[in-house]
Amino acid sequence: MLTLDHLVVTATDLGQGTAEIEAQLGVPLPTGGRHEVMGTHNRLLSLGPDDYLEVIAIDPEGRDPGRPRWFSLDTFTGPARLTRWAARSDDLDAALAAAPPGVGTPWDLARDAIRWRMAVNDTGMLPFDGLFPALLEWQTPHPAPRLPDQGVRLTALRLISPRADALRAALDPLITDTRLSVRQGPAPRIEADFTTPSGPVTLG
Repeated sequence: MLTLDHLVVTATDLGQGTAEIEAQLGVPLPTGGRHEVMGTHNRLLSLGPDDYLEVIAIDPEGRDPGRPRWFSLDTFTGPARLTRWAARSDDLDAALAAAPPGVGTPWDLARDAIRWRMAVNDTGMLPFDGLFPALLEWQTPHPAPRLPDQGVRLTALRLISPRADALRAALDPLITDTRLSVRQGPAPRIEADFTTPSGPVTLG
């Protein structure tokens, strides 16, 4: 029902966050845009034809949405880091019906010519301390094939949670991806392994 769509790196400043991720992965993040409805902006990196990595931050020139922004950006502090992930469905309403409470309600969204539906909740925090994916349904073709291919690929995504069994039980009926694993840990955290032109890299 769900397919891994993209990884989300949150940052307090988009330029600084982009520079930090570019330095770690050894490739540029050349494209991105603004989300007017949330007052955020981003940069994107292809991870191949089916998924991508997003660096996102509050846009200092954007509007105040009058509500918590997605991905808990209003309370985010510290260096840019991988904090969220998103999964797509061909039927967002069906995916939401099978998902745990708190994922959100569907919004119609747009950035430039890109259109999608996404579940947005009232708090900015997704279930399982943010480890459950944001859910979306693309209304226009997926953006990944249109991004410049820098030769970076995701090889593993680890969700580390003090409630690993419950998180695994919530995800198992919805998504099957050999790169995805759920592990027990004292605090919620996301780690991802990549192959890059300069060698393997882990973000977390």
